[in-house]
Amino acid sequence: MVGKGDMEGLVRYLVTSLVDAPDKVSVMTRHEGTLTVYEVELDPDDVGKIIGRKGRIIKAIRTVIRAAGGADGAHADVEVLG
Repeated sequence: MVGKGDMEGLVRYLVTSLVDAPDKVSVMTRHEGTLTVYEVELDPDDVGKIIGRKGRIIKAIRTVIRAAGGADGAHADVEVLG
């Protein structure tokens, strides 16, 4: 199971593994009731790499984060701010 601090680290790991400028990646956590939203801010040139064709990469990242959070009964989502 993944703890709350580890979830942010997991998001950071997944995103920095895909971009050209990993030093510009910033992950912030926002809570909306029972939902935890991880806001990813990154270099504008790398946004396409995170979105992917037809949104496939961001959908896969969201699936991993929801599955990891769901194991603890938490609800999680990922937003890309660019």
